[in-house]
Amino acid sequence: MSSNDLAVSVRGLSKSYLIAHNSNRPTTLREAIVERVKHPFGVNGQERETFWALNGVDFDIRQGESVGIIGRNGAGKSTLLKILSRITYPTRGVVDIYGRVASLLEVGTGFHGELTGRENIALNGSILGMSRREIKNKFDEIVAFAEVENFLDTPVKRYSSGMYVRLAFAVAAHLDPEILIVDEVLAVGDFAFQKKCLGKMQEVSGTGRTVLFVSHNLTTVNSLCQRAAWMVAGRLHRDGPASEVVEAYLSSSVTKTDGYHDLRSIARTYTVSSPLRLVGLVFNKGGPVRHNAPLRMDIDYETSGAAEGASFGVAFGSPAGGRVLCCDTDIPGERYTISGKGSGRVTLVIPVLQLQPGNYFLDVGCRSGDNVALDYLPSFGQVEVLPGPGTPSVIIGRRETGSVRVPPAEIRHVFELSGRARPVSLMEAKA
Repeated sequence: MSSNDLAVSVRGLSKSYLIAHNSNRPTTLREAIVERVKHPFGVNGQERETFWALNGVDFDIRQGESVGIIGRNGAGKSTLLKILSRITYPTRGVVDIYGRVASLLEVGTGFHGELTGRENIALNGSILGMSRREIKNKFDEIVAFAEVENFLDTPVKRYSSGMYVRLAFAVAAHLDPEILIVDEVLAVGDFAFQKKCLGKMQEVSGTGRTVLFVSHNLTTVNSLCQRAAWMVAGRLHRDGPASEVVEAYLSSSVTKTDGYHDLRSIARTYTVSSPLRLVGLVFNKGGPVRHNAPLRMDIDYETSGAAEGASFGVAFGSPAGGRVLCCDTDIPGERYTISGKGSGRVTLVIPVLQLQPGNYFLDVGCRSGDNVALDYLPSFGQVEVLPGPGTPSVIIGRRETGSVRVPPAEIRHVFELSGRARPVSLMEAKA
């Protein structure tokens, strides 16, 4: 590959951190000073551990490529992007970057709560590397994209979390970089705005600029990226076409159970603080999920405070990319006001599940009245839909027949013979 075609080149990239393990931590300043004088390098040399967040990563990215970076939490994805964004430096290795870089790693970094939206656009744009002329020329576009025209002269501390996120992303998205680096920012904000952000990123990619995108939402990775890199324990495990890498990741890395999903231990990727946390998802009271049969989904949650206008939903996604079924309390207009600390359960029922037999990955979420995610777990697990009553045997195990089998609302049979045609008997046909 010619260096003229390269946007990013990484060779032997490694990053280590020292992790302290001290069970007898001093509680006063005097104790801390005495402890440090006695053991400047740790007690018996066992107080610190070297953790390699990245270890020997090599890859090249061509100009104009869209690359999704996937993997479990702690795999090294965010560390990689921070090094490419020059926020932190590698312990070993070489990184060559060809072009101007814009990073969306922490949406809203650089915003000041006491300043107005108008003032924060200028401040945040300057922090992200925009000139005063660029900010002035793109000011109207940023405001229109963020949809905060009526609140420009209001301090952002009075913004709702959704407005804050929209303005922060709008500023960063209107840079003109050759390389755009994005880390899971689409996990926050309302779902309509997430779609808008994705469209903006596709627009950037379509103009020949390079996009590096970290996300746990595998549907988004499949739709946005031509290529995916799967990271495991700080190493590049697999690199190739996005659809192939995502399918391999789903097959080996995502928990697959049929009846019950415990959501307590699953790490969250969103950054908006929320009083509500989803703790469990149960299919058919722990039983199997079958095609052409009823499906009951119980979503268990816990709250530490009040939540206004909450709606709950579950989505089924195809390993090939894209959601194929959504069931959401907001579709019939059902929202719930949760008054305070406690726990609860929301039950969703699909009278006849029309998903064909096969494996599907799951999204589950809850959003507030202003459509901001209270809790959201994209692609957290898998479920297998089994054959059910009336499932044709020919489609079992065959995904090419489609994901949903829908009965027609009306059936008509019209058979006509033309004037020159006549019925042919079986014996005549054989002859």
